[in-house]
Amino acid sequence: MQEAAQHPQAGVLTAIINSRIFDGDRAIDDRIVVIDGARIRAIGGEVPTGAIVINAHGATLMPGLIDAHVHTDIDGLREALLFGVTTELEMMGYWTAQERKEVAERDDIADVRSPGMGITPPGGHPTEYMPNSDDERMRHYAFPFVSTPKEAAKHVASLVAEGADYIKIFMEDGTALGLPGLPILNEETLRAAVREAHRYGKMAIAHATTAATALQVITAGVDGLAHIFVDPPHSPELVTAIRDSGAFVTPCLTLNSSVMGNTAAVLAADERVHSRLNENWIDSLCRSMNTYPQGNLEDIFEAVVALHRAGVDILAGTDVSEPLPSLGGLAHGASLHHELQMLGKAGLTPLEALRAATSTPARRFGLNDRGHIANEARADLLLIDGDPLSKITDTLNIRAIWRRGTLLTTR
Repeated sequence: MQEAAQHPQAGVLTAIINSRIFDGDRAIDDRIVVIDGARIRAIGGEVPTGAIVINAHGATLMPGLIDAHVHTDIDGLREALLFGVTTELEMMGYWTAQERKEVAERDDIADVRSPGMGITPPGGHPTEYMPNSDDERMRHYAFPFVSTPKEAAKHVASLVAEGADYIKIFMEDGTALGLPGLPILNEETLRAAVREAHRYGKMAIAHATTAATALQVITAGVDGLAHIFVDPPHSPELVTAIRDSGAFVTPCLTLNSSVMGNTAAVLAADERVHSRLNENWIDSLCRSMNTYPQGNLEDIFEAVVALHRAGVDILAGTDVSEPLPSLGGLAHGASLHHELQMLGKAGLTPLEALRAATSTPARRFGLNDRGHIANEARADLLLIDGDPLSKITDTLNIRAIWRRGTLLTTR
């Protein structure tokens, strides 16, 4: 695969013509999109005089994809962009506000948002990974544990001061990880964390992977679930509670498949994937976590459909991090396309799945400048050979990617 970044020049217009357009919500009749620098200048109409013309020849133009659950670094952001993922939403990490600002000004990697470190009790998830981690940062990081409402409030204030975009709260009892009995926050501390996040105008997003912990965090007032509960069966009462709360759910089906012992070897063997990844990531895709082999993916699919039909916003996310032996089945960028396919297997239409990776996460995370093809929106765009609105696997037929109007050619 050949890659070449072509940076937009001030005052130079680019017109993409003869394209099928998915605008983030629906297919539209217009066939022309005009880019002016980093922004979309017009949709439809005439090709401006002097514009650089790119003939799509019937390919599908759509917004850049948003992965609503990752743990990432510069390399991860670079790999994500190669698959048309123009924004990654981190759910715990080490980015400072200055680092995120620097990322936002680069066009050779995906953009990122982050909560900083999460809120967890002493010995709570994810610290069970850290003593043996291959990541030096994780091994030596002093995790800011919280045990009381006062400590939770102090930690939230510290995260906000450091530039957190939202607040991440862990309620992981270890069931899905093969480590039952992990400590979780007590009720008062959980509620204090949510309350303080809201006091600072930040969303509170919870890691909860069982029905019991999901109900706890929903009752405490969180704005979103970063996972879906893995223990069946889902109850109508829980679905109703999530719906009534207004919270979104990021099911991370690719992750759930891995924890249930399934690899992503078929995805890794796809030339559209294999040609864009190094051997470490190919190897990672061909492994699985296998920490909850007793799980049933069909039960998860049923829960996703039940939530979707109830009116709960479903976001596409993967929980991809690094190609470590214990974290198999996932790869930046590639796994979001896998997630779209799995949302389809669960019962969402291609249109609904594409919304879950474009307009819906943009709306829920207040990213009003992306996730849509609209006048003055960022020119984060993806040109796909074929029609992913009819066949979701076509999203991997990537012809071209634009990040803030910068063209990354892929072949």
